[in-house]
Amino acid sequence: MRVLLTGASGFVGSHLYPELVRAGHEPVCLTRRLDSARSRWPDREWREGDLDNEVALRQALSGCHAAYYLVHGMADHSADFRRHERETAERFVRAAAAAGLDRIIYLGGFEPQGPPTEHLASRLEVGEILRAGAVPTLELRASMIVGTGSISWLMVRDLAARLPAMTLPAWLKSRTQPVAMDDVMAALVTALSLPVPQGGEWYDLPGPDILTGRQVLEGVADAMGLPRPLTVEVPVLTPWLSSHWVHFVTRAEWSVAREIVVGMAHDFLAHDNRFWSMAGITPLPFREAARRALAAEAAEGEIPGFWGGVERLMKRRVRRAAAPV
Repeated sequence: MRVLLTGASGFVGSHLYPELVRAGHEPVCLTRRLDSARSRWPDREWREGDLDNEVALRQALSGCHAAYYLVHGMADHSADFRRHERETAERFVRAAAAAGLDRIIYLGGFEPQGPPTEHLASRLEVGEILRAGAVPTLELRASMIVGTGSISWLMVRDLAARLPAMTLPAWLKSRTQPVAMDDVMAALVTALSLPVPQGGEWYDLPGPDILTGRQVLEGVADAMGLPRPLTVEVPVLTPWLSSHWVHFVTRAEWSVAREIVVGMAHDFLAHDNRFWSMAGITPLPFREAARRALAAEAAEGEIPGFWGGVERLMKRRVRRAAAPV
């Protein structure tokens, strides 16, 4: 199947491309910066276009059977970002219908068990707009994706690796179901062949483990062979204030990390796991997902800079403590 891949240079899109090729599909990548994209991935087929340009979007969709909608302005804090997100989704729906697409596949986020942040509400709203269009749309929803390149994974990985002790805000008691990047990729590829009703459908993609933020941090430390961080609960430390120390300690882009942290005030639990049953996929437990993410990171080499040095120092201390006398 020939498919258009929006967000092709992002975290999900860049990992999805080889999986689509491996499954026998023909992905076409959409980019606003053609020269840069071709320089980075010269072996991939690129089409120049912008989601704000409906004419260019129709041209990019020409000849494709399906499209992946993998874009969202998490870093956009303008007053009218939700309006822009709506208009972008509406424009995409029109272009997809004009191109005669068979389906759209959208990766969104879990619906929290409480009031969503503006950005979370926008992601859910985009899913509703896509599913309401003329082209059948399958919306898949995930919470924390465990894999290199995921901002939420990067945050907890860096905190567990760099802080032997930390204050633990009360909001880290909120629960979620982290899902392995490998499982998300398998779900996105499988979504090309699943039946989709005309009115569209959505499914949650939960990992098999329900974990609090504290348990996630402890699980990452275990996977890295480090002592679990000593934590002291501080109920007055709000998510908004916490985002500032997250920014200091981790490599996560602050504008995005802030939205993730503020959104963690409530549980993010799946409605059900029917997608996995329907697709015949058994999702990986969190420990294995974390192990794979860390192995992929290690293959890329050591982390440079100050915090990379801190991590290496902590690991040396752990090895010395474990060495026989």
